[in-house]
Amino acid sequence: MDVKKIGMIGTGSMGGMMSLLFAEHGIHTHYYDPSKKNAEALQSHAKESKHEDKITQHDDHKSLCEALEDGDNPKVFMFSIPHGGPADDSIDALEPYLKPGDIIMDASNEHWKATERRQARLEPKGIHYIGMGVSGGYQSARHGPSISPGGSKEALDKVFPFLQKIACKDTKGRPCVAKLGPGGCGHYVKMIHNGIEHGMMTVLCEAWAIMNIGLGMDYEEIGAVFERWNGDKENPLRDNFLINIGADICRTKDEKGNYVLANVRDKVVQDVDNSEGTGTWSVQEGTRLHVPDPTIAVSHLFRVASADAARRQTVKKALEGKEVKPGRIEGVDNDKFMDDLYNAVYASFLICFIQGLHVLSKANEENDWKLDFADVLQLWRKGCIIQSDGVVDLLETVYRSREHDNDDLLGHKKIAGELAKTYPSLKTIVLKAIEFDLHAGALGASLEYYKYSGSTELPTQFQEAELDYFGAHVFDLKTAQPGKPVTGDHHFEWKPARGILETDD
Repeated sequence: MDVKKIGMIGTGSMGGMMSLLFAEHGIHTHYYDPSKKNAEALQSHAKESKHEDKITQHDDHKSLCEALEDGDNPKVFMFSIPHGGPADDSIDALEPYLKPGDIIMDASNEHWKATERRQARLEPKGIHYIGMGVSGGYQSARHGPSISPGGSKEALDKVFPFLQKIACKDTKGRPCVAKLGPGGCGHYVKMIHNGIEHGMMTVLCEAWAIMNIGLGMDYEEIGAVFERWNGDKENPLRDNFLINIGADICRTKDEKGNYVLANVRDKVVQDVDNSEGTGTWSVQEGTRLHVPDPTIAVSHLFRVASADAARRQTVKKALEGKEVKPGRIEGVDNDKFMDDLYNAVYASFLICFIQGLHVLSKANEENDWKLDFADVLQLWRKGCIIQSDGVVDLLETVYRSREHDNDDLLGHKKIAGELAKTYPSLKTIVLKAIEFDLHAGALGASLEYYKYSGSTELPTQFQEAELDYFGAHVFDLKTAQPGKPVTGDHHFEWKPARGILETDD
């Protein structure tokens, strides 16, 4: 289907930039946004970019729908609005003017279950609802984002040429979009992307502080390190979006010549104020599906803890000078230590991907989405926040090999080999960070994840015995095969239960 005009609901930072992107591709964007600020910003951008003739504002849903009518051709809409109620409100407002065959693409960061609920509401009426993750921030929304659509085959087939046109292209010219599958899988994939993103960002901010506070490196020096890490085409952190923008952030100054970063408060509020739900949902899904994702989970909790700066200030005051203060690392060879830091970041980034993909694999099995994981990786080749070509190259090789297990990527020799090689460096960095009171929660979680994932002698042996002691929860024997994660067959009567008047005699 050739999409020549589209109805955009919501023109904030993402929706506004996508509207300009569509106009640049010759697609007339008719939009509705009750925010005067958003509308004025879009019209200003449209004038600056000379796309005014392709962008038209509407004051209500009725006139928007009338403008999209084109004979028997379906109307096509895109949502770029906050998650939750606003999408339901928008559907309520549009529904009187919708007809069978019309298509709504929800490009918001929406919960996948809400997407499936709306599909169940609209599909019996012949109206298609596509849950579609869009990644890359407002810059990518302007020149081509990574797109993860999920919905009915009929709907995906109709809009796919349009999505291929607007999606970011990787270094080989391939669009970073795929027809993922049915239901809410598109929003689920975007949710996992964001969970991986939060893990990687926390790892990187810990590495930044280790360099800045632990090694006394200034912003320019750290920027140069990030530039080398990202630009070395022979090493696994090549072409990494977060490292690349990290170099820019370290070097950017304001109009007075001061580093902008120096005055950024250490609080991440998007999770706590509920403007960003995907990180919370990722952690919830890992727990619900019984998939260990400690780096992602710890990273989320670190963000949450950072949000309430006032409470942290109160605690610091109560400690009366006894608060923990990160210090300068001593007794290391700086060149060797920087090599170790590189390897630690690489190992942790790889582990973030593995943890997120393991959660996605379980959800895929549960919902029978039949995801092609090579397609998922293609979405993340460019135009998204977790772009990391070296890591994705490795993972694609694993997924295309016959011996891989979607639920156990650590069990593949290529991945196991990479993590075994980087383990000493990761351990060194975590130990030094702990010794000098630097923050290393995400790096430490990655270290422990690697340690216990390949161990057959965990201290949970003792925990299992205690569970059997007080709860008769039964256990497996070491002399038997390890088996599946199901209830064991053995109970030992450690101490018989007695009544009030009974004795042990």
